[in-house]
Amino acid sequence: MNPWGGLVIDSAGNLYGTTAYGGTGGCILLGILYGCGTVYEVSPPQQKGGQWTEAILYSFQSGNDGYFPWGNLTLDKSGNLYGATQFGGGKGTQCNPYYQYCGTVFKMSPPKQKGGVWTEQVLHSFAGGTDGANPNGGLVLDSKGIIYGTTYSGGNSGCKQDGSLGCGTAFELRPPTTKGGTWGEKGLHRFDRTNSDGGNPMAGLTFGADRKLYGTTIDGGPGSYGTVFCLSKKVNSWAETVLYGFDDGADGAGPEAGLTFDSHGNVYGTTSIATNRSSQGNVFMMPPPPGTVKPGLLAWSTPLRGRRTAPTRRPV
Repeated sequence: MNPWGGLVIDSAGNLYGTTAYGGTGGCILLGILYGCGTVYEVSPPQQKGGQWTEAILYSFQSGNDGYFPWGNLTLDKSGNLYGATQFGGGKGTQCNPYYQYCGTVFKMSPPKQKGGVWTEQVLHSFAGGTDGANPNGGLVLDSKGIIYGTTYSGGNSGCKQDGSLGCGTAFELRPPTTKGGTWGEKGLHRFDRTNSDGGNPMAGLTFGADRKLYGTTIDGGPGSYGTVFCLSKKVNSWAETVLYGFDDGADGAGPEAGLTFDSHGNVYGTTSIATNRSSQGNVFMMPPPPGTVKPGLLAWSTPLRGRRTAPTRRPV
């Protein structure tokens, strides 16, 4: 129940996604048994016009394995699925008054034989504080198998608002050098929700053709209502550039979803609020800067369409 993310599709046409609640886990919220969330598969019919078939690949059990999966899954070329849970993982104690622990990044490995059982592995458990907390889905992998993503909170323990543990992070997870070893986590950026930086990313990251990482934050930035940003790899670190700051005017406010590119380098996204709140929701486009304009000086975010829909905030 409550699928809070999109779907990914494999070469056979099977669809994979998550539900925030449901499954066989014993998670209780406000005295009600809701379950801890699932990873599911929906398979196409063998004959045209037939019924699609759903299978639960994994039910989260809370505690160390994570619970409340959020956002999209990511599929690698070997058929493994990667995702994130907002809570669980066994680390961190103050990420939410109702849920335990600060979230995980997990991997689902397909069975070696058809009809077998999928295997879940927690790759990293977040601890809050200077570490990230409450990771988003929408993870991306590079050619070396390194995972990149964001957390909604955590990172900068001095940046607290509404009881959160910070303004979020961008991170990487490096695969172990030996079989069965530990994945290594490294923070790429800690958001601070200032006039020059965003705060609280709600979606994952996207690779551009330039191999930079692009994403959004719902708060902070030059206009105080969220940003589009990119992360550029340096020799031993990553550098963040705010490409655009929303100001709750005609350009909208509070981008909650990720970004996508076309073949010309234009970037597209959405905001949860638009046009001084007279309508609530924009689709926007940002063209790449001319060669004479430095990154960070993009002049305008163009609203393509506004639609009335109530903005949401995640339960952290």
